[in-house]
Amino acid sequence: MSLSMYSASVPVFRQVLGSLSAILDKAESHADLKKIEPQALLQARLFPDMFPLLRQVQVAADFAKGTVARLGGVEVPRYEDVETDFAGLRERIGKTLAFIDSVPRDAIEAGAGREITVGTGANQRQFSSGQPYLLHYALPNFYFHATTAYDILRHNGLEIGKRDFIGSF
Repeated sequence: MSLSMYSASVPVFRQVLGSLSAILDKAESHADLKKIEPQALLQARLFPDMFPLLRQVQVAADFAKGTVARLGGVEVPRYEDVETDFAGLRERIGKTLAFIDSVPRDAIEAGAGREITVGTGANQRQFSSGQPYLLHYALPNFYFHATTAYDILRHNGLEIGKRDFIGSF
């Protein structure tokens, strides 16, 4: 049985981004309840050289849309990084989910045989086909940023657990 590029990507992105959106709801409520300035959470980092929560969410969404676009052979939509609050991040996730739902399943499946290039200059990476791109680059990066967003909020006292991260599937 061959790996379905669609099944290994779109449902995964939908599940984790949906969970991330729900976690952001909880974070906003937590900040309100505990009288924490929302920016304190949005700008929180696990370590000074890491991205803050806000950027972790943006990058996770970017990996989801970029991966689906590249696999589907369509242009990667460009989102300006203008979000400044929890609502803006949830909107970005919603926009990302709408985009990944718009790419036809058969186009994504065709990505298994498509050569994929990401980055530019010294940071450029080429993949001979979509499968190694998805499995060894895109999904690990997506999970890294989504997990780091979860970890930042958990570290800052948000009462969430593995079920919140995994969500429904």
